[in-house]
Amino acid sequence: MPNGCPHWAYLAHLSFNMWCDRPTDRWGKAAQYICYKPYMRFDERLWRDLTSAMVDAGINMVVLDLGDGVEYQSHPEIGVEGAWSVTKLRDELSRLRSIGLEPVPKLNFSTAHDAWLGPYGRMVSTDTYYSVVRDLIAEVSTLFSCPVAFHLGMDEETFAHQAEYQYAVVRQHELWWRDLEAMVHAVSATGTRPWVWSDYAWTKPDVFFAKMPRTAVQSNWYYGDRFDAEVPELKLYDDLQAKGYDQMPTGSNWGNDVNFGRTVEYCKGRIAPDYLQGFLHAPWMPTLEAERQTHMAAIAQVAEARRKWEAAG
Repeated sequence: MPNGCPHWAYLAHLSFNMWCDRPTDRWGKAAQYICYKPYMRFDERLWRDLTSAMVDAGINMVVLDLGDGVEYQSHPEIGVEGAWSVTKLRDELSRLRSIGLEPVPKLNFSTAHDAWLGPYGRMVSTDTYYSVVRDLIAEVSTLFSCPVAFHLGMDEETFAHQAEYQYAVVRQHELWWRDLEAMVHAVSATGTRPWVWSDYAWTKPDVFFAKMPRTAVQSNWYYGDRFDAEVPELKLYDDLQAKGYDQMPTGSNWGNDVNFGRTVEYCKGRIAPDYLQGFLHAPWMPTLEAERQTHMAAIAQVAEARRKWEAAG
């Protein structure tokens, strides 16, 4: 890929059990999907159409949020009704590679987004929890044949983000970092690079830059339509560059249709090619027929951003 941008990536969900354990209308258009369900919500026909559209759009990486959508051999109790067998997942990963999409796994271990962990989401920071985390990371890394990266999530772990939950837990200070270190070590032990969301740095930049491993790929994210110096989230792209972190900037069509393209334009002159791993589009909608247009619009936005990137040289 030209200009130091090897990956045009798309975030897709096998499982969507990551937010809340009770109904809430807090998350706007996604509120109808937010509450945990004990069964799969995934349309395979739509998935085939989306992956075909991704290839046509020049997308070359798909980040697959697995959650409880897999009957893990190490912990089959996590899988919901209709969860994929490991054989089915392995076959699908082979298909994705055959059409030019590099699959990357994602398991979000933030306590704000771990409804998929079932009972283990209420055992955070215990010996049992650490064992389950290690087991899942090892198994998934093997299933994905030592992927280029492993997304651990770890975003939005605050009380405010769990205000509507029945069960809320927030790791803070040394404990948050201890748990992240354990996850990073588990991923690194498989020969894979850890990948995390970067929003911790929005409020605690000094601690973040003192403790965040340079080996972890960073995805700062911003979904607004303003791109000027007064937007504090945007400054983090510059700070991550200054500190020497590899980045995968993330945009979305969550709130508007211009964010992703503007994210690419904004970051192009700010992140050096050696540190720019690519760009990730995160539409934050389940893989369901009702959201076909949302996904197709997002894919089209990536295609347009890539066209402009390559045209600019």
